[in-house]
Amino acid sequence: MSTPSPTRIAAVLSAQHRERLMALAHEANFPAGARLFDEGTPAERFWIVRSGTVTLDVDVPGARHPAQIESLGPGELVGWSWLFPPYVWQLGAEAMTPVRTHEFDALAVRMLMDADPGFGSAFGHWVGRVLAHRLQVARVRLLDLYAPYGSANPL
Repeated sequence: MSTPSPTRIAAVLSAQHRERLMALAHEANFPAGARLFDEGTPAERFWIVRSGTVTLDVDVPGARHPAQIESLGPGELVGWSWLFPPYVWQLGAEAMTPVRTHEFDALAVRMLMDADPGFGSAFGHWVGRVLAHRLQVARVRLLDLYAPYGSANPL
C-alpha cells in the first residue's frame, strides 16, 4: 500500500475545501513542449495537473537551458508564486507530455481565501507544504548538478 504524496491536493484538503476550490476551476490543456510560465514573469494563475507531466525548471546563469528541478503529475500544484507578492514566478514550467489541467485565476482564489478563513488556512497550509517540498527538491537537484565532486571536505 502506498502513501499519498503530501503535495497532492487530495492528501491535504478536505472534500469540502476541494469543492470550494474546484468551483473556480476551468480546464486548460497544453501540448508537449508548451511553456506554462517563465521565471520572472507575472504569476496570475496556477494549475492542478489532471493528466500528463509538467517539469519545473530554474534559469542558471551561463547555461544554455534551464536546469530541470522536478516533474509533477496528477493532483499536484503547478505554481505557488501567485500567492505571495510581488506575484512573479520564481521558477519556470514546461509540459513534458500533453497535459490536462484545472486552471485557476490567482486573484479569485486569494479573494476566496480571504472570505473563508477556514478554506484560506487549509489552502495556505497546502501551498506552504508544497513550497517547502519544492525548495528541498530544488536544493538537492542543484547540488547534484553543480556541486563540485569531492566537496565533502570538512570545514
